[in-house]
Amino acid sequence: MSDLLKDRARALDAADGLGKHREKFALDEDTVYLDGNSLGALPAHVPARMADVITREWGELRIRSWDESGWWTAPERIGDRIAPIVGAARGQIVVGDSTSVNVFKAVVAAARLSGDDRDEILVDATTFPTDGYIAESAARMTGHRIVPVDPAGIPGAAGPRTAAALVNHVDYRSGRLHDLPGITAALHEAGALAVWDLCHSAGALPVGLDAHGVDLAVGCTYKYLNGGPGSPAYLYVAERHQAAFDSPLPGWNSHADPFAMTPGYAAAAGAVRGRVGTPDILSLLALESALDVWDGVAIEDVRAKSLALTDFFLECVRAYVPEGSVRSVTPEAREERGSQIALACETAPAVMAELIKRGVVGDLRRPDVLRFGFTPLYVGFADAERAARTLADILGG
Repeated sequence: MSDLLKDRARALDAADGLGKHREKFALDEDTVYLDGNSLGALPAHVPARMADVITREWGELRIRSWDESGWWTAPERIGDRIAPIVGAARGQIVVGDSTSVNVFKAVVAAARLSGDDRDEILVDATTFPTDGYIAESAARMTGHRIVPVDPAGIPGAAGPRTAAALVNHVDYRSGRLHDLPGITAALHEAGALAVWDLCHSAGALPVGLDAHGVDLAVGCTYKYLNGGPGSPAYLYVAERHQAAFDSPLPGWNSHADPFAMTPGYAAAAGAVRGRVGTPDILSLLALESALDVWDGVAIEDVRAKSLALTDFFLECVRAYVPEGSVRSVTPEAREERGSQIALACETAPAVMAELIKRGVVGDLRRPDVLRFGFTPLYVGFADAERAARTLADILGG
């Protein structure tokens, strides 16, 4: 069976139209990197670009680079680079700050957009913890109450008192893909707004923000977008909401005339309203350079390979790993799966430590979940086969 699966992996890699993109990344030949759902691999050309930013744009041009090197407009320019990956038209995404800060902006703005007669905010009960913390704080500030709801139950829970719902597109722990079109439509039918966290979907699968009428969205850039550790997040504000978007963090960078330095605040037009303070230029420009790997790549092709990879990995796990030693908590149904596989295992901490020692890098979610992220631009089918085989060897298969 092992030889058959190895042969299939080689054949699948040979036919893979995205396989050529692997050479664009700095990867070790003897390591299988399946943690791009936490930190994407380094695009190989980024160090040279950053050397130029540091030595020439900062070292030689200095303050002139705000204009001459385009530093000032970087948040919107890079937002327009991300837009097609998440299915948005230009002018609706601004890059800057962390995901947590952007969640705060989005939830407060959604509460303010919804009117005074709506006093509840629904929150994905399985959400990444910081989203819940931030949403609860935003609710206290705006006089709303938080209602935790399983994502599948949001359509039934949304009602005349619902201002907005904050939902993760893909569950960070299980890899479950939630129904963005259906949940968004149900919220709109109830008169509420949809705020989506795209951290585990952007760059892994089609999102369709504009096509599905999403109101507000946030996401990080250091996972499937490969922007680097701590790279800035982004905020999507649908064009129809921009004139009324009332940010709880009205910094000088979002002022209509930031260099007038007036004591009164007047919001800029468009997605610029999502800016706050001085942009983190080095991280922004590293992200901008990293996004070059997406040139000529269709997100639909990425999704097709992602599903093929996760299907094949699950097949290898079933073939190699002793029965009963792991259990997939990621849905088998393709339409309910993101781009990771999560396996429950009683000895998960020790197993993941041993996997990493043997050159298969995934990650652990305590107490018992092994997570394996499949980034289609640089992960191949031979990687998936080796990971499953190594897991089986550790578990006695």
